[in-house]
Amino acid sequence: MRHQKKSLLRGALRVLLIGFVSTGLMLGAGYNISDFSVSPVEAAQSMDAASPNVFLGPDTIQDIVKQTGPAVVKIETETQTQRQYDPFFNDPFFREFFGGQFKSQPELRKGLGSGFIISSDGHIVTNNHVVAGAAKIEVYLSNRKEPYAAKLIGSDAQLDLAVLKIDADEKLPALVFGDSNKLEAGSWVIAIGNPYGLDHTVTVGVISAKGRPININGNQFTDLLQTDASINPGNSGGPLINLRGEVIGINTAINAQAQGIGFAIPSSTVTQVLDQLINDGKVIRPWLGVFTQPVTQELANYFGLKAPEGVLISGVAENSPAQKAGLKRGDIILEYNKKKVNAPDKLKDEVMNTKIGAEVVVLVYRDGGTIFVPLKIEER
Repeated sequence: MRHQKKSLLRGALRVLLIGFVSTGLMLGAGYNISDFSVSPVEAAQSMDAASPNVFLGPDTIQDIVKQTGPAVVKIETETQTQRQYDPFFNDPFFREFFGGQFKSQPELRKGLGSGFIISSDGHIVTNNHVVAGAAKIEVYLSNRKEPYAAKLIGSDAQLDLAVLKIDADEKLPALVFGDSNKLEAGSWVIAIGNPYGLDHTVTVGVISAKGRPININGNQFTDLLQTDASINPGNSGGPLINLRGEVIGINTAINAQAQGIGFAIPSSTVTQVLDQLINDGKVIRPWLGVFTQPVTQELANYFGLKAPEGVLISGVAENSPAQKAGLKRGDIILEYNKKKVNAPDKLKDEVMNTKIGAEVVVLVYRDGGTIFVPLKIEER
């Protein structure tokens, strides 16, 4: 009898379990954002923050775009340049004998890019290269035909970031930043921008990779997001959005020699410097003032080190903290504030994490021995 009761109990539990799993599968397959009383952004944000994706329903993307799209703006610029006017420039005879006599004339060059509002009072984030050198900046909102005149509040060429400000007579829609550090390869993302002037174009893809090092217009980036969401000229400065409706990147570049490869500045980079751009107009960087290179086995042998360690100073900047402290070319920095540094990037990171005005001590190998050198970090 007891055995029969156990069998009946197991059977009942099995039926309940099958019913539960089946219901779960049906909910997963038939998930529709319109069935919920909250918005897709609110629903996604209420989930576990560590989860990189949410279930995709038939209306998920379009509902997120409806909520975030009004905060995405089109940016038009005018830059004044000098162009050499020479009506005979194509004629080799006149170019040889008379070309230099013609004066340059001012010329207006128009630019186009994207951006997004980050505060209801009109602060806008975009790429520096979108607005660099512009004599006139205009911002177009999706619900307004006439543009707003924009003022450049702060910019940084090295990070390719800029903050603009417009004065509107209404409370503006704004986007919030998410944490790009929690992204995984394969996370869904949405790019919104104005490629080729086509307002509010939406493309969808995934994060293809993180931490990509690439060179863009002479700037060396070391931590870009790579995505296959289509990014084209005019998308620069627009947001890369996750399925929670949060900005996790700023679209900044495309690979012209490949299809489906775009890059974005991670939100973690932006949020670290955003207050500085708004309040100070620039990114404040700690500065040591040394040019360094790795210590190879050959260099270790030359300087008398038992093994390759530290970073070699190959040059010292004029009037820098390093020069003031007496560091010189040929010194090998072994430690920075009691932390070993065996690569130039490691030393750079340690300096960047030091507050302006902080006093630090570096351990230096010089002339066969080690010395401690105190110095004071300054603003670059």
